[in-house]
Amino acid sequence: QVQLVESGGGLVQAGSSLRLSCVASRLTSSNGYMAWFRQAPGKERVFAAGITWTGRSTLYDDSVRGRFTISRNNAKNTVYLQMNTLKPEDTAVYYCAAGREGLYRTRSAYNYWGQGTQVTVSS
Repeated sequence: QVQLVESGGGLVQAGSSLRLSCVASRLTSSNGYMAWFRQAPGKERVFAAGITWTGRSTLYDDSVRGRFTISRNNAKNTVYLQMNTLKPEDTAVYYCAAGREGLYRTRSAYNYWGQGTQVTVSS
């Protein structure tokens, strides 16, 4: 059973940066597609960024492309989300997810989820 634990959230001002981390246990190349989703208050959980096992391919939602960067260090079993130039509309609970289906934007492609970390951006 893969377990995911997120950290790094917090309260920041607009224009600031944060780096989220997701430590994964029992992750392998067969289930190692990783993604960050986010859920704003009263809204659905949506895809933000994803990365393949090797890290060679990444995928971003248009709303974060150019501001967020997803990366991973398999030696540390960790996936990161570097968030720059944060905006109030980035306020959400950020979830780490792992799956074996491929690099997709849909929630159903990911089998394992963390508990989430809150990111709040004030204007």
